[in-house]
Amino acid sequence: MNTQTLNEGPLVIAIDSSTTSTKAIIVDAKGHVLVTAKRNIQLHTPAMDFYEHNPARWWETTYETIGEAISKLSSTDKERIQAIGITHQRESFAPFDKEGKPLRNGILWLDSRAAKQINKYGSKHIHELSGKPPGVTPGIYKMAWVKENEPEIFQKAYKVVEVHGYIAWNLTGEWVTSVAAADSLGLLDIQNFDYSDELLEIAGVTRDQMAKLVPPGEPMGMLKTELVSQWKLSKSIPVIAGLGDGQAAGIGAAAVAPDIAYLNLGTAVNAGVESPIYKCDSAFRTHASGIKGNYVFEALQSSGSYLAGWFRQSLGDPKLLGEPDPKLDEEASMIPPGCEGLVTLPYWNAVQSPYWDALARGAVVGWRGTHSRAHMYRSILESIGFEMRLNLDTIEKGTGVKLTSIRAMGGGTRSKLWRQIMADTIGIPITICLQDEISALGAAVLAMASTKVYGNNDVAYTAQQMAHFGDVIEPDLKKTVVYNEVAQVQRNLYPQLKGIFEQLYNLAQKYPGPKPESPKSEI
Repeated sequence: MNTQTLNEGPLVIAIDSSTTSTKAIIVDAKGHVLVTAKRNIQLHTPAMDFYEHNPARWWETTYETIGEAISKLSSTDKERIQAIGITHQRESFAPFDKEGKPLRNGILWLDSRAAKQINKYGSKHIHELSGKPPGVTPGIYKMAWVKENEPEIFQKAYKVVEVHGYIAWNLTGEWVTSVAAADSLGLLDIQNFDYSDELLEIAGVTRDQMAKLVPPGEPMGMLKTELVSQWKLSKSIPVIAGLGDGQAAGIGAAAVAPDIAYLNLGTAVNAGVESPIYKCDSAFRTHASGIKGNYVFEALQSSGSYLAGWFRQSLGDPKLLGEPDPKLDEEASMIPPGCEGLVTLPYWNAVQSPYWDALARGAVVGWRGTHSRAHMYRSILESIGFEMRLNLDTIEKGTGVKLTSIRAMGGGTRSKLWRQIMADTIGIPITICLQDEISALGAAVLAMASTKVYGNNDVAYTAQQMAHFGDVIEPDLKKTVVYNEVAQVQRNLYPQLKGIFEQLYNLAQKYPGPKPESPKSEI
C-alpha cells in the first residue's frame, strides 16, 4: 500500500471529543493523516460513581485542536479542506442556556448515579423502543436523575444536548446534531430515527429542548464566518453530521459488512457489526449506524483497558504510575490459560452486555497461596475475552451471519499479550488497524464521502478506501478449547453472585463514605 499522502484532492478535518481528550486530525482521501492535535479534558468526580466534565471544555478543546491542526498545513493544503466531521463520547450530555452557556457540569457515559432511575423506568418496552437495554450508560436514566434531583436545571435549560450537538452548535450557530450521535442518549424511537415523546417525558425534557436531527453523512450547516476567519481558511465548509465514537470506530476500520466485527480495546471494550435491519436483543445495544438507514449491534463491556490500568496503578510497580509494565506482561505470559484456577468477573464499573446490571461488582474467585500478581493480571485480561466471546455469539445470532474476521483498535492492541489472549479466547483472527485515531478516522470517512471524491457519497465504499491494516493475530485453537471450558465456569459466577451484589449495594447506601465538600457542579 502506498503510504505517501496525496498531493491533491480533498482534505477533511475530523474531531473526536472523548472521555479524556479532544483530538483533531486532517486526512486525505486515502485515509492518510497529515496532522494531528490534542487537548486533554479534566475528569471531575464530585462523589462516588459521579463522573462529569465542564462542557465548555468540549468546545474549547475542539476550537484549539482544529486551529492548531490547520496552522500546521501549507497554504496550498488549506485550500484543499472541504468538510468537517465529528465523533464524540456517547451518552454524555449537558444542559445549556440560549447563549450556549452550560447550566451544570456534563454527566458522562460511565457515570452510574442513576441506579434507582434504571430500576424505575427501565423495561423491555423501553429497550425495544430505543434499542438500548436498561443500564448505566444511556443518557435517559441520568437525565431522569437530574429531573428528580435537580428539577430547576431542566426548567431553565434552553437545550439539552450530547457532546456532538454542542460542538455542532459552536461550529454552525445552529442547535443541530446527527441521528447517529443523539441516538446514544436513548431518547429516539430508533426504528423511525426520531425522538420519542414517551422517552422524552421519562428524561424530563421536551422536543423543543432537543437539537434538530440530521441523517449521518449529510450537512448540518456551514462553518461560521468568524471561524473561517480565525482559522485562516479561504472559504466556509460544510459541517457533516457524524456519529458516536463506537460506530465511528467500526466505520474507520471498514467493518461495514455483517461478517466483520470491530473490537475497540479502549477504556471500555466494545464490539459491533453492521446490520441493514433492526433487531432488539438483551445482550447488545442497537445503535443508528453512520451508514444512513443501517443499524449497529454493539456489545459494551465497561471495564477494558481501564481495568488493566487500575490493576497496574493499584497493585503494580508504583514507579510506573499505572503505565504498561513489560515485566508484568512477561510474567503473565508464562502462566497457562485459565490461570491455574483463578477466574475474574470484570465488573468493576458494573456490567453492561450481556446482563445490564448497574449493581454488579467485580469478583476474583479461586485464590490459592500459589497465585501471584501476574496470575490476577492475566485472569483480568482473560475475563474480558470470555465476556466478549459470549457477546459476539449473541451478535452472530442477531445478524444470522457467522463472523469471519475482527478488526481491532485502541490502546489495548499495543499489548501483544492482551491481543493474543483476545484472539485465543474469542477463537477468530484479529486484524490490527494501523491508524491510532480510528474513531476520528470514522468521522473523517463520513466527511470525505460527502465530497463525492469516489463518485458518490457511499460511506461503506469510502471507508474501504481509507482503512489501513497491520498484523493479523491468529488464534491458538488448542488454547481456545481450554478457554471455552474456563469460560463456562466464569459464566456460572454472575447468576450466583447477583443477589450478593444487591446486598453490597444496599450496604453502601446505608453506610456511605464521607461526602465531598463540593458535590455540586463547577459551572
